[in-house]
Amino acid sequence: MSDLITPPSNNAPTESTVQITHVTYALFALGLLTGGLVAIAGLIVAYIKRDDAAGSYLASHYRWLIRTFWWSFLWVSLGWLLVVVTLGIGFLVAWIPWGIAWLWGVYRIIKGWLRLSDKREVS
Repeated sequence: MSDLITPPSNNAPTESTVQITHVTYALFALGLLTGGLVAIAGLIVAYIKRDDAAGSYLASHYRWLIRTFWWSFLWVSLGWLLVVVTLGIGFLVAWIPWGIAWLWGVYRIIKGWLRLSDKREVS
């Protein structure tokens, strides 16, 4: 019977993983100011480090960041699609999905980073 009981695992992340998560949030925040280029570096870090965070509260942060990137990418792409389909006139309305993506990104980065500072999961 004792073979069926598994000892509790230590789900506390290492300090270096926590620091890298802060750096990843910083890369995403800088991406908002650079048109997303720096956020790509943050996305790469998030994909690489998410296995190190598995089982800890940090796993939710990496999921949060990855989803933030891809949903923002979708909205920005829709804006560019408007521009292309309307032969440039779409610039008049493309700012709407771009603005939504930017504001949504700001919200998600702030919310996630605050939760990270409190050592809490983000959802």
